[in-house]
Amino acid sequence: MAAFFMSRFEEITLAILRVMAGLMLMQHGVQKILGLLGGEVVPVLSRNWFAGWLELVLGALVVVGLCTRVAAFVLSGEMAFAYFLVHAPRGFWPVMNRGELAALYCFVFLYLSSRGGGRYSLDALLARRRGLPPERRATG
Repeated sequence: MAAFFMSRFEEITLAILRVMAGLMLMQHGVQKILGLLGGEVVPVLSRNWFAGWLELVLGALVVVGLCTRVAAFVLSGEMAFAYFLVHAPRGFWPVMNRGELAALYCFVFLYLSSRGGGRYSLDALLARRRGLPPERRATG
């Protein structure tokens, strides 16, 4: 049986997912830290201030694919923390407690932490320059 036609786009689709997830999360950081995009600047050293910096800085690292595994792992944990701290007390179902975005981000970043930045990332570029074998390059 022929391979599913989308399998040839695996690496570019991973890159698109990585870039878009990072950019989407960065918007939340921009709201908290800069007060832009309809947000308000949060108090310095507050829990939301730390969250905003994680979203902004680590989100940018995910976008360019640098230290992708570590950045995505931390962001996955941040999103799990946000879900259980903010949303879960409001009820069990994510769609009712308004936590579906935090839950989805959590699992997208968990996947990226296990998969790595992929072929189209700075991680892969640096691996090529260091002379790592191809199987290590693709996952960053």
